Amino acid sequence: MTDLVAVAHGTADPRGIRVVHELVRELARRRPELPVSLGFVDLLTPALPDLARRVATDTDEAVMVPLLLSSGYHVYVDIAAEAARRPHKLRAAAALGPDPVLADILADRLGDLSRVDQVVLAAAGSSDSRALMDCEETAGLLARRIDRPVAVGYLSGIGERLPSVLSRVHGRVAVATYLLAPGYFANRIRRLAGPRFVGPPLGADPRLAELALQRYDAARRSSAIAV
Repeated sequence: MTDLVAVAHGTADPRGIRVVHELVRELARRRPELPVSLGFVDLLTPALPDLARRVATDTDEAVMVPLLLSSGYHVYVDIAAEAARRPHKLRAAAALGPDPVLADILADRLGDLSRVDQVVLAAAGSSDSRALMDCEETAGLLARRIDRPVAVGYLSGIGERLPSVLSRVHGRVAVATYLLAPGYFANRIRRLAGPRFVGPPLGADPRLAELALQRYDAARRSSAIAV
């Protein structure tokens, strides 16, 4: 059996930690026969390098599945480095996004859009342009899903910042929170959005767990590292 190593970004917010753990528990519920562990690329333990070392020692093979919504530094550097150190033991799956499933969840979080003209997708941001391309693709998927224009605003990194996007997008605007869990960034989105409706983060949605398992299955079938 090929182990699944879920890889998440850490957070200091207990609500965010609970969401990540609930998502991992959902993975285990859906595949009770599958060994599942959780490591973090920032802030929390077990740190990914320590977990990868232990998993590589204890198992024949494992797939690292990023519980990340786009592919940026953590996917292309942190996770890729662990796979490169142990190419016969560890493989790296693709990030969760972009994917139509995420657009479906985002649409559900926005709720009734009968009084909304357009949406701003609020994302954490990245210094890696490939992550921004992933977010832009997600915005396109969401626009097709809700039949409304969707712009992207970032909280950090090299993309256009959320306040700038909100200042130039007119009409009745809702904000879609493109984050996995509550925490610092989610709180900041709500502050910056002002009176506009803000959808909650994706959370431990069962569809996210199923998507993560699809990424696991694809990487397991592949003979090449996915990053």
